[in-house]
Amino acid sequence: MEEASPIKFYLARYFFLALSALQGLAAILMFTQLGTSPKTRFVAFALFTVAMIFFSLHMLISKRIKRVALSKKKIEVINPTKVKSYDWEDVKRLKFIPYLNMYSLKLKGKSKIYFLSTQSTATLLGLSSENSDLIPKKVR
Repeated sequence: MEEASPIKFYLARYFFLALSALQGLAAILMFTQLGTSPKTRFVAFALFTVAMIFFSLHMLISKRIKRVALSKKKIEVINPTKVKSYDWEDVKRLKFIPYLNMYSLKLKGKSKIYFLSTQSTATLLGLSSENSDLIPKKVR
């Protein structure tokens, strides 16, 4: 079983939260340090709005990013309290998101999850190939 490094997982999961915190901090510092001119208020409001957008994205996406361990026979979804194992037959759809280097996985009867994969795992399992014998044709 191989899984992505925990550093990549936590970076992907909390990326928008960190951006939100930095934008909010910049807005607060700008508003308190530079006075209350109309231009400063507008820029601080714009930064705060961007911070709220990033925080909303974090709330929507972070729950769906999971740690996943892959092998040729099983998929294990790792939660903090337990590990759930699934066979490849339980996979309804698997899609690679190229710009984020992330996979979207839809299991039968479950909601869509996103996971990161190591480059060696993608090569090992043939996930990057459309002609993979490992993944059933209905999943591709």
